[in-house]
Amino acid sequence: MGVPKKRTSKMRRDRRRAANNNLRSAVQVTKCPNCKEPVLPHRACTSCGQYKGREAIVQAEA
Repeated sequence: MGVPKKRTSKMRRDRRRAANNNLRSAVQVTKCPNCKEPVLPHRACTSCGQYKGREAIVQAEA
């Protein structure tokens, strides 16, 4: 198993981590099937409180 011969400096480590930011893709936003508001995937809708066709968050009466 390979072992590093020299310690990686903080600058080199941080530069490597900062370079990977452009590889990440943008966050996908979908529409809620109930109210058609934009919502992040795998999260309950903030406007109507629905998730997968059922009420996940109880909304207060306005």
